[in-house]
Amino acid sequence: MTSVIPRDQHSGRARFLGALLFCVLGLVSLQPASAGMRMDRLWLLTASGERQIEIEVAETDEDKALGLMFRTSLPDDHGMLFPSKEPHELTMWMRNTYIPLDMVFIRPDGVVHRIEVRAEPHSERMIGSDGAVAGVLELAGGAAQRLGLKVGDRVRQPTYFPASR
Repeated sequence: MTSVIPRDQHSGRARFLGALLFCVLGLVSLQPASAGMRMDRLWLLTASGERQIEIEVAETDEDKALGLMFRTSLPDDHGMLFPSKEPHELTMWMRNTYIPLDMVFIRPDGVVHRIEVRAEPHSERMIGSDGAVAGVLELAGGAAQRLGLKVGDRVRQPTYFPASR
């Protein structure tokens, strides 16, 4: 059964629904996609010195599944760390991720093993670590280069990559 709505009533309802959707989407975009994740710090040890990065730590399976999906921006001095309990080959993808990301694959000793530069937004291509790693640091696309981070540099983070390793 179809209902017939007079034209002027329909356009008013459409405007209301459109405005409501705009407000809801606006509120969603103001909230970080991972509001419950633990915040911490990580240091990049490069040839040009130490750089501090504010990180969200994706520790639970739910946090890891969500990652940086639905974000529309990420400053160069922020990122998300995906630690692994045991070193192994890791794969990532960019489903529902709106911004390009650099994926920094980190060995258990904190050495940068590989960097995937500017992973393509929304891609379902599997991006592998190409070896056993203990975590992945996601940064804004191009941030690794802007921060001077290269393969062989070190990452220090007290919980996952302490300096003593």
